[in-house]
Order: sequence, then C-alpha cells, then structure tokens
Amino acid sequence: MTHLELTHIHKSFTNFVAVEDFNLTVKQGEFVSFLGPSGCGKTTTLRMVAGFETPTSGSITINGKDLTNVPPNKRNVGMVFQSYALFPNMTVAQNVGYGLKIAQKEKTFIDQRVSEMLALIQMDKFASRYPYQLSGGQQQRVALARALAISPEVLLLDEPLSALDAKIRVSLRTEIRAIQQKLGITTIYVTHDQEEALSLSDRIVVMSQGRMEQVGTPFEIYNFPQTQFAANFVGSLNTAKAEVLDPAKGLVTVDGVQFITATDIKSRKKGDAIRISIRPERFSFASEIKKDNVLDCSIENITFLGSVVRIQVKIGNSKFNMDTFNNPFLELPKLGSKQQVTCSKEAVLVLDE
Repeated sequence: MTHLELTHIHKSFTNFVAVEDFNLTVKQGEFVSFLGPSGCGKTTTLRMVAGFETPTSGSITINGKDLTNVPPNKRNVGMVFQSYALFPNMTVAQNVGYGLKIAQKEKTFIDQRVSEMLALIQMDKFASRYPYQLSGGQQQRVALARALAISPEVLLLDEPLSALDAKIRVSLRTEIRAIQQKLGITTIYVTHDQEEALSLSDRIVVMSQGRMEQVGTPFEIYNFPQTQFAANFVGSLNTAKAEVLDPAKGLVTVDGVQFITATDIKSRKKGDAIRISIRPERFSFASEIKKDNVLDCSIENITFLGSVVRIQVKIGNSKFNMDTFNNPFLELPKLGSKQQVTCSKEAVLVLDE
C-alpha cells in the first residue's frame, strides 16, 4: 500500500534547478535512502517532504492526503537532523517530550511516552542529563527518540550519522534500522555514504544534479546499474571504451581483445562505440575456474586493502582492477608476470552514458 507519494516534483531557486521531475511512491513501513553527492538535490527533496521547502510544481501526499502546501507543524512528520538540534537548556527527557508538550498532550501521557522512547534507544539512565553531558552518538539517539515520540506517519533522517566516527556510525545505523523495523515506520534517509545506503535500505534512489538516476533495491543498484553515474557512484568499477563486434552474439572488443556480454546489444550496429563496466570482484584468475571470458593479462600492481587484495592487471592496452579476499595462504602472482583472468558474461555491463 502506497503511504508516501511524490509526483512530478520540481524545485527551482531563481535560475537554479535543484530537483527535476522527481517521482516516487513509498510503501507503508519501507526504508528508502536518497543517495548521491553534495548538491544533487536529496536534502532539498527531503525538506519538501518535511514542509520546510515548497515545490515549484508537483504534489506530495502522505496516506492519501495532499500536503504539498501544508506547513511543517501541521504535518505528522518526524525529522532527525545532521546537527542533532537538541535544546541545550533541556534535559534528555525534556528534549524527547518537547514535541508532545507543544501538541499539548497530558503530562501523564508525555511521561509514559518519554519512558517508552528512552527504553527504545537504551538511554533510560540518562533522562536527567543535558546534551553537553552526552557523546555524539548518544545525542543522535536522543534526536531520533524525539522524532519518534510524536508517532509520526513518516520519519525523515538527513545525514544523521555523518558527524560521528566510523565505528559509532556502523553501530548506530544498525540500531536505527532495528528500531525502524520494530516500529514499522515509513522512513526516508538522506546520505552520500554508499555503504550506509546499501546496508540500511529496502530501496535506494540514486540522484545526480537534481535528477533520479536509478531506483531499486541495494542488490539491483549494485549488481545491475542502469547508468554510468549509478555504476561509478556505488562501489568500485572498471570502465573501458569498447566497440561492438557482433551484436547478436554479444561480442565486443577492447583494444582488440574480445569480451562477451550478457547485456542485450542487438539494437547496436557492428563498429558502434560503447563503454563496458566490470566490478573488480567479478574477475578471478583462470586457474581457479574458467568462465565466459578468459583473458590474457600482465600483473601491473598489487595493493593490500586489509581484507581485500587489489590486483591491477593490463588486458590489451587497458588496465583493470581485480579484487580478491585476503587470507594467510593467498599466493599472489609476481609483478610483470603473464597470467589469465576470467569473468562471466553477466559481469560485463554495457551502460548508458
């Protein structure tokens, strides 16, 4: 069932187009991330859902109600900001209960709801503390509890973890997802961090220059990117200029080296210039197993990245990265040695520019 719907949303500031023809339907309880670089329009779109910005054109509905021109305080929406935005002169309990107090709820109800929220974020013992007495992660938990206390129809999170260090980010994003699933609340999450989006989301909206590049599950976005931008922005990627050799058989050439792709290129003509893309982890040495593409190469460079070893190989005149899991018994080839690598035809993607 559709819970949140954005239809033909367009937002302009003077001569600058921030969001262009944005269309999205979100189901009840779904977790959707807006993923893209700074300035791509993801936060502007979130602010329009919250009511802090008004669309130049288009409509926003929540649970069937048109809220396009409704002010923020008249929308039942919870917002968590990057900067926490806690009131420094209020205790944790007072911050969490602030929205309920503004809504003029009874004190007994507020106290009970605050207790529930503090238990949910595992901060019962911190009720009487002030924000300055908390860590960054604790402050963000309080901001999340405050947003949830009003029982919002939609929860909006604007890069809530970007100010935290790496380990706390991983821990807190797991908690956010667990709480979201427990409450079954429809959630929109803005981030520029691909790992966050991939690990948290039911679906991801990849954005660039105010436009939607691709919408799909994390699995679809990573394994089957539809555009060059989506492929490059999410994960590591090898790309190379290629030429169509036999459209019917899916054969292409890169510097005279033949590849076979599972991408349908029957609409192309022999000699057409295209660009192919291959994820580094889709390569392996041909000695391990042989797939559709078996390619002669030379070893150009080897880089240790902790759990992964990245091996740069030269195929024809083009250089490709190959990732393999590190282990104490891994036998690495010598630099400059001649080898064969292999990848499946499904690994060779032909992308729209």
